[in-house]
This record gives sequence, C-alpha cells and structure tokens, in this order.
Amino acid sequence: MHATTLHLPAMFSQTPSAASSTTAPREDHLPAVDSHALLQGQKAVTIHHNGALYRLQATRLGKLILTK
Repeated sequence: MHATTLHLPAMFSQTPSAASSTTAPREDHLPAVDSHALLQGQKAVTIHHNGALYRLQATRLGKLILTK
C-alpha cells in the first residue's frame, strides 16, 4: 500500500484568538473539509492525531467510521 501525506490548509492548525475563545463557535463558522479531499479516492485513510493512529473509513452506504 502506498502512503500519502495530506497537508491541510493553515486555517486548521491555528489557535483561536483570546477574543474569540470566550464565545462558543457557531457551527456555520467552523472550517469544513470535504470527505473526498481526505479519502482521495480510497475507501480508508490513516489519520495521525496527537501521537495516535486512527482509521477513517467510508462504508458502502456512504457513512464514515472513525476508529482508533
């Protein structure tokens, strides 16, 4: 299997400013990533997060499963 590293835009790694951290974010203002951009034509991808590996998998019914 061939591994590819996907680098997301900088907006996903920025920490909120002090002013915006005092109010709860509204759902319509959250950054969004299309699942096709993550899966890149594959049925599953591995996600590295805080030193742990997770598997994101698309099902035949079009749902997503995230497992550790």
